[in-house]
Parts: sequence; structure tokens; C-alpha cells
Amino acid sequence: MAGQGTPATALLAKRKIAHSTHPYDVSPDAPNYGALVAAALGVPPERVFKSLVTEVDGELTVAVVPVTGELDLKALAAAVGGKRAALADRAVAERASGYLRGGISPLGQRRRLPTVVDASASTHPTVYVSAGRRGLQVQLAPGDLVALTGARTAPIAAG
Repeated sequence: MAGQGTPATALLAKRKIAHSTHPYDVSPDAPNYGALVAAALGVPPERVFKSLVTEVDGELTVAVVPVTGELDLKALAAAVGGKRAALADRAVAERASGYLRGGISPLGQRRRLPTVVDASASTHPTVYVSAGRRGLQVQLAPGDLVALTGARTAPIAAG
């Protein structure tokens, strides 16, 4: 399974974006999943980002935040000019993104959703995000992540 591509890795290859994939083995139900993924990869946890599908004023939006913190829903809403934000229902998130929970990538989604990447990403030479499957991360430059997703950056992480 590790050799199979995903829509995210296919997009990176098609656009000739420098990246590398990194398999890991962590149970998706493990407490503190993000920190365990970072440890399995041998990288600082502030460089590993999770993708959360949210609803801002009823519109689906992807938030990309470090696994070391939580998403600040008020900051996310403000970043996209909305009033209220909440996490999207799991089934809605999976249907819109085309990925399963624990493997939702901000790249190569079924529908290109508005995306906000936490501003802290730009402080790292590269970041890690889901490659579109549980057990696989992709490493790429934060500028490439922002460009490929059409994201805006804003301070949306709390903690």
C-alpha cells in the first residue's frame, strides 16, 4: 500500500512540486495522535500539520494547523470574513474532501475548498501534511502548500 499514490501525491507530481512522502505506523485512535505521528517521523511536532474540515457560516473551509495546538474557531471565522465556525460533520468532511478521517489532505481534494493555513507554517523550511491516506505524510515547502491550495495564511492555531 505504501507505493500507491493518492490524489495529493498525484497533484504534487503533476505540478512538479518538490516533496517527499513519509510512511508511519500510528493507530488513528491513539490519544495525542499528532504528536505520535511527529515522533514516528522523527520531526518536531510543530512542523506536522493537521487538516480540519470546518463550516464557516455554513460554507465548508479547510483549516491547516500544527498538531501541537488546537484550531481557534473564532480566528478561522475572522480569517475568511465569517462570523461563526465549527468543525464539519465527519461524513460531510469525508464526502467533500474525498478522503477518510485521519487521512484528509489539504491537497488534491475532491472539491477545492477555501483553505486557511496557520501562519506558523511559514516559519519552517518544510512542513508535513497528510498525503491523503492514514499512515502517509508528505513533506513540502509551506509556500508550495499555500500556492497549491489557494490558501490564505492567518494565525488560526490556539495553544
